[in-house]
Amino acid sequence: MGSVWENLVVDATDPARLARWWAEALGYQIVNELPDEVEIRRSPDVLPGLVFVPVPGGKETKNRLHIDLRPADQEAEIERLVNMGARHVDVGQSPDDTWTVLADPEGNEFCVLAQRS
Repeated sequence: MGSVWENLVVDATDPARLARWWAEALGYQIVNELPDEVEIRRSPDVLPGLVFVPVPGGKETKNRLHIDLRPADQEAEIERLVNMGARHVDVGQSPDDTWTVLADPEGNEFCVLAQRS
């Protein structure tokens, strides 16, 4: 018997704020909010979710795991996310890459991929 992917856990200095940012970015909703944990999902009964938990310090190095987003319009989505507080980051990507690397308000990198051809 295999396992079911329940959640991806994200360390955050302000879990509630970061959870709300990602909920808006993904069109998700908060399904559980406690002082030390906030969970968001597409809908309450759909897994996996993202769970944001507190850590004492800020992010110091590149993520070892990140989220890839594939929007219908890459350029418009990058603009929307930057307007929400994301920022462009350089992790050594090439100018020929078809994705753009952004960081959320706490510095966690994620990629915005080009549309599928």
